[in-house]
Amino acid sequence: MSIKASLKFLSVAEGAGVYRVGDNNQQNTRHMGEFEMKEVDIHNARESSETFSLDQHGFTLLGQVTKVKDFYQDSELTAVYNDEVKKLITAATGAARVEIFDHTRRSSSTRVRREHDVREPASVIHNDYSAVSGVNRLKDHFAGSGENIDALLAGRFSIVNVWRSINGPVLSSPLAMCDARTSRPDDFVSVKRESKQRMGELQQALFNPAQQWYYYPEMQFDEALLIKTFDSSEQGHARFTLHTSFDLPSAGDDLPQRESLETRCFVFYDNI
Repeated sequence: MSIKASLKFLSVAEGAGVYRVGDNNQQNTRHMGEFEMKEVDIHNARESSETFSLDQHGFTLLGQVTKVKDFYQDSELTAVYNDEVKKLITAATGAARVEIFDHTRRSSSTRVRREHDVREPASVIHNDYSAVSGVNRLKDHFAGSGENIDALLAGRFSIVNVWRSINGPVLSSPLAMCDARTSRPDDFVSVKRESKQRMGELQQALFNPAQQWYYYPEMQFDEALLIKTFDSSEQGHARFTLHTSFDLPSAGDDLPQRESLETRCFVFYDNI
């Protein structure tokens, strides 16, 4: 079963714009470029005969019971959630090592964004890192740490985003993911990412009718969506995964607004 929904694509690759994160996260983020809305079929991943995996499709849904009581408390993320995420990813990927480097909270509620100073759902199709910025993000994170960065880069590593609800089921602004097997290299357009903290690069997407989109309806508080946004291996693995929030056609204004947390992690492997 699928639904039809409109997703926001780049309309042209030439002169692609800039993604600028404002100082005030909930109000001043800007996507500068030429975009177009395309209606696509978004398939119900829960009903699919596919067994979705990070290395083939670029995403997978897992159960994750958490002991965190308040996801808006940084201290709880440090003391409780980080270990939960590391165990989840290690079990799912067989990773030799997992390093968490970022937590981003989002909400589709204006009130919640103002109250907690969090960001809005990302409504433009994107992938968080390019082939260049994935490597640069590792270099930036470990700079000055005493780590042997060359040794880390010599082996295979990926960047995985762990996305979850932090307040009840997701009934509005869910995520849609493109099956990585159905996107072409030409679908991805590198775009500058500017913020006060750092300059980087992400990828946005051109429409391709061969793309196959999926979502998990009503994601629950005890579920986690893993999305691979970078893989240093160029052979045999999904490298990038396009994704975006979208408006459910049946969602009314009276539904609870989405509150979510995405946790970005470096995942290191013993072999390719």
